[in-house]
Amino acid sequence: MADHRVIDTQDAYLAAVAAIAAGIGPVGIDAERASGFTYSQRAYLIQVYRRDAGTFLFDPPSIGRFDELNAVLAEEEWILHAASQDLACLREVGLDPSRIFDTELAARLLGMPRVGLGTVVEELLGIHLAKEHSAANWSTRPLPESWLVYAALDVELLPDLRDQMAMMLEESDKSAIAVQEFDAVRAKETKPQRADPWRRLSGIHSIRGQRSLAIARELWLARDELARELDVSPGRLVPDASLLAAAKRAPETKQVLAELREFSGRASRTEIDRWWKAVHDGLTTDDMPVMRPNGDTLPPPRSWSGRNPEADLRYKAARAAIAKVAEERLIPAENLLTPEYLRRLCWTPPEPADAASVAVALSESGARPWQVDAIAQVIADAFVEARQTTPSPAEPSS
Repeated sequence: MADHRVIDTQDAYLAAVAAIAAGIGPVGIDAERASGFTYSQRAYLIQVYRRDAGTFLFDPPSIGRFDELNAVLAEEEWILHAASQDLACLREVGLDPSRIFDTELAARLLGMPRVGLGTVVEELLGIHLAKEHSAANWSTRPLPESWLVYAALDVELLPDLRDQMAMMLEESDKSAIAVQEFDAVRAKETKPQRADPWRRLSGIHSIRGQRSLAIARELWLARDELARELDVSPGRLVPDASLLAAAKRAPETKQVLAELREFSGRASRTEIDRWWKAVHDGLTTDDMPVMRPNGDTLPPPRSWSGRNPEADLRYKAARAAIAKVAEERLIPAENLLTPEYLRRLCWTPPEPADAASVAVALSESGARPWQVDAIAQVIADAFVEARQTTPSPAEPSS
């Protein structure tokens, strides 16, 4: 029976590292965060399983850095499910793989209709994997035994799942594709923080007027500062909808703000002085935000027919062509080519838009070699088709 004790001392951690080093084969790794509960995205539990070594549940806040474990596993393959979700918090504590096998991504490449870990395990291994604690608050201490059992199972089945999927990838001639995709996930750089993170406020597009937008900005910044101090998810202090309501109302006194029914949340009244200062700062600032910041964000494709009809025709033709290839290869279209890459290519195509130049543009955008090989010619042909259907300019009337 697996040991579900949490390792939270340095001596126990080093003993576990030695045991893992003595194991064989690739290593199953998972991390549990407290998304929606805490401000940080740190790992509150890290699970490791290796054959002939066993299962180990580590408490990152107690242990700190995992450099010794990383050194032991430096040359090994790490098995993760949806690696892009966990790599950042693993790297934060010094765990950085040189090779990965992503079982969620493998499921996509194999054309599986549902790619959640529980579904994939049940379909390929015939084992029902309950997922009732996936959205739990993993910063809770002590962690309940049922949560630890759940966490252990998340990694104990990964090596068997990996072996089954590797065989299926080989049989479907997708092993080389999978290696490229796994490496792309592992090597992907973290997106830089946007210049105005407060513009992530849900519903901000509905705000009219710079003054209300300034209030929304100050409220978001005040909430973010408090959430960071308390390590609490911002929305648990005051929901986005409440900040939005206050910004639109633009209350002229603290009393009006306090009486605003839509301004709710567990900290909406206990921190009313903080919120009123933010509103007042927004009402009086000379640093007015622009309504729509300049950037390289493309307009949504639904508006292209009016704004850039030629791009709209290219996009529709290319999407249809890619969908056909995706169906033939049993790979989701979004895994055949990242949608953002296609949109940018269609909006600003290379000249001439032949297969060679399309291939270069795709590579420069970040497409993998197998993707370029699969669709560069297909997209170039779609662009030709779109050009042929572009209506000619109307003849001027005499």
